[in-house]
Amino acid sequence: MKTKIQYLFIAMLLLITTTLSIAGNKDWIERSNEIAYKILESNAQFAPEFSGQQGVNGYDEEIFDLEPNLYERQIKNSEKNLAMIEKLLKKETDPFLLSDFKIMQKNILDEIESNKVNYEKVMPYGNIPGLIFAGFNGLLDKQVPLERQKAALVRLKKYTGEAKGYVPFVEKAKARLQDRMNIKGLILPYKGEVQQDIERAPVMISGLTELFKGTDLSGWEESLELLQSQLTDYTKWVEETILPNTRPDAKLPRELYELGLKNWGVDDSPEELMVTGQVAFMNIRNEMMALAPLVAKQKGYDTTDYREVIKLLKKEQLNGDVLMFEYQAVIAEIDEILKKNNLISVPNEPARVRMATAAETAQQPAAHLDVPRLIGNTGEFPEFIVPMIQQNEDGSWPHSDYAFSAMMWTLSAHEARPGHEMQFTTMLRGGVSTARAMFAFNSANVEGWALYAESITKPYMPLDGQLISLQARLLRAARIWLDPMLNLGLITPDEAKRILMEDVVEGESNAQNEIERYTYRIPGQATAYYYGYEKLQALRAKTELKLKDKFKDQEFHDFLLAQGLLPPEILAQSVVKYFIEPQLK
Repeated sequence: MKTKIQYLFIAMLLLITTTLSIAGNKDWIERSNEIAYKILESNAQFAPEFSGQQGVNGYDEEIFDLEPNLYERQIKNSEKNLAMIEKLLKKETDPFLLSDFKIMQKNILDEIESNKVNYEKVMPYGNIPGLIFAGFNGLLDKQVPLERQKAALVRLKKYTGEAKGYVPFVEKAKARLQDRMNIKGLILPYKGEVQQDIERAPVMISGLTELFKGTDLSGWEESLELLQSQLTDYTKWVEETILPNTRPDAKLPRELYELGLKNWGVDDSPEELMVTGQVAFMNIRNEMMALAPLVAKQKGYDTTDYREVIKLLKKEQLNGDVLMFEYQAVIAEIDEILKKNNLISVPNEPARVRMATAAETAQQPAAHLDVPRLIGNTGEFPEFIVPMIQQNEDGSWPHSDYAFSAMMWTLSAHEARPGHEMQFTTMLRGGVSTARAMFAFNSANVEGWALYAESITKPYMPLDGQLISLQARLLRAARIWLDPMLNLGLITPDEAKRILMEDVVEGESNAQNEIERYTYRIPGQATAYYYGYEKLQALRAKTELKLKDKFKDQEFHDFLLAQGLLPPEILAQSVVKYFIEPQLK
């Protein structure tokens, strides 16, 4: 289970949002946003760097709050916000505002519960170099105006302790850890997580130089050198002080694991998830066994086993500039497929893709969408980020699960269009309430859509792309049962990794990243993909049965994106009331 700061960090890495266009009268949205902004602004004092990235003004120069009594102050702030929302709920009559206020209420209640459980049961270890790198990476992004980037110079001196009234941030981090280290019964950090943070710290510390060099800022060199020295010393302190006081097993107590599932938007029990995943795994694997011979025949492969066919497809690697060019070409072709087959309304501007830096890859080793600020956006756009693939010392290229042509189809559909990038681009076109863009966020409604986006694109992919799309779906089905099994001690990491490598045909690096993800990076989150996907597929089936020949893919998908990140049950109610019923009159 993560600390509050880690949870915010993870949420920012994964955060994607959508829009709302149910009602013609937008007055209720302005009122909802006014209340939502008050909550966001009150929370900004604790994680100002990420609040600035979200769009809360006035916090670009501030740094994370690690002052004494942080937990007590967070709870007091949350309870104040909760009282405000509950007062509004008692007198509000507008159904849209009521819905938004309930979303905010649930978010606050979940936040209070998570903070209390973590404070009472978990030692608050966090990856400080990673958090600082993430904050500067967001502020110094090339899309951020120079006037905002200048705040980094002020923030830098606050971190180093050079600014008046400040002490080095790493000293605060040490103090907060030492405050809690001697409390008996707290769950210690997992040894493997701490070791990996120590190993990756130098890449992120040196990556700060690359961030500042990529701007027009000046006068940062001495302060950054001081911060890097402090972070290096802090990492050594973690190795000497924290690493010896870690737990050897990543497994979480059931209570904490189930709280994690809830925070990611998954309401089923671990046992229910395991059954869902295992049945789906077998069904998807059967589909792959049927499709693999067709791909083998087309490619001239001397095998029909889906595992061997996939391994041969992975050998068709692309590298360097050619790789990014091919991703751009695939994204453009998917746009044409979506238009030609009336699957969904496609934005006029193309989706963007780039390769991550070494430091970004160390921070987030998986493909993902990089999201600009959500409030007050001035033209910044989302970017699909592919992890860096570095040449070996001998000039050869390593094999990567992100660098072969067949993979690009489903990965682009997931991260770009019609997946995450389209969710966010839809938001940028206007009409969203902040409650549905931010407070309703969870991985089930976000990642469920992206996996669904893969599925509606799959029939139009080339055969090899279809096989890899099924492989990606097989991975999501594997996640929904391996994640809970690992966290309940029902399977070993080695056996789970074997399944991922042999049956899902993941490369060794990806399989290892998966195990780390399930066990200590973000336990429970990986189950949300298939869980959310099933909810959307069930909703589509219900809608098709009701509308019959009136059902249109584009109208249905545009409507779903227009709802924002509604919880599954509220989304289902909206589809019935505002999509199905008007067409049946």
